Amino acid sequence: MDRIHPTVRYRVITYEYPLNERIRTLLRLEDLFDKTGHFIGADGAQEHHVALITLFEILEVTSRTDMKFDLVQELERQRQILLSFRNNPDISEAALSGALYEIEQASAALLNIQGKIGHHLRENEWLMGIKSRASIPGGVCEFDLPSYHYWLHRDPPTRQHNLVGWLNPMLPIRDGLAIVLRLLRASGRPEERVAQSGAYQLMLGGRTAQMVRLRVGRKEPCVPEISANKYAFNIRFTSPGADARPRQVERDVAFEMTFCNL
Repeated sequence: MDRIHPTVRYRVITYEYPLNERIRTLLRLEDLFDKTGHFIGADGAQEHHVALITLFEILEVTSRTDMKFDLVQELERQRQILLSFRNNPDISEAALSGALYEIEQASAALLNIQGKIGHHLRENEWLMGIKSRASIPGGVCEFDLPSYHYWLHRDPPTRQHNLVGWLNPMLPIRDGLAIVLRLLRASGRPEERVAQSGAYQLMLGGRTAQMVRLRVGRKEPCVPEISANKYAFNIRFTSPGADARPRQVERDVAFEMTFCNL
C-alpha cells in the first residue's frame, strides 16, 4: 500500500477538524483574519469591499463568546507550562524566553482592549448602516448606499488607511489565537494510516484531543469527511466532484493523522 513519503510531504493538502466549539471558533477567526489581511493588501475597490464584509464577519464571530477572556486564560495556562521547563538542559533557554515573551506581550495586548471587542465598529453608524444592508442580497448597490459607493471610488491608500484603522483594534485577538493554534498544531505526533476501501475508524478508548489534522496527497482524487464522538473517530474518503453527489471511493487511501491537544 502507498504511504506518504517524507520527501513529498510538501505535496499534500492539510485538513483540520476541531473537536470542540472553542477550537472551531478559533479556526474560523484565523481564516477570517487571513482573508481580511489579504484583501486589504490589494488595491481594488472590490477587494476592499470583501475586506470590509469579512471584517463584519469577524465582529459577528467574536460577539458570540468572551473571546478575550478565553484567550487570556489559555495563554496564561501555556505560560505556566513553559515556566515549568526552566533550567531543563534539553530545552533551549533562548527559545523558551522568546516564547514566554511572546505570550506575555499577547496577553498584555488583550487585557488592554477596552470594552467589548469591536465596540469601535458598532459605534460607527456609517459602518453599521453598511453592515445592515450587506445582510441583504445585493443590498449594497450604489442606489442603496451612495456614500459607500463614494468611498469605494476613493484612492486605494485612503481606503487601505480606513480599513487598517478599523482592523487594528482587533489584532490582539488575531495575535493571541495565532499563538494558541500554533502550540496546538505542534502538540501532536503525525501517524501514518491507511483508509481501506476509503474508510477508516479509530476507537478512542478514552483518548482525548481538541483537533485532528489530516494530510492527504494532492494527487489523491478524494476528500475526507470526518465525524467524531467520545467513543470513535471516523473518516470517509469521497470523490470531490462538483456536479455530482459525493461517493465513497473504493480503493485504499494513505494519509497522515495527527491528534492535537493542549
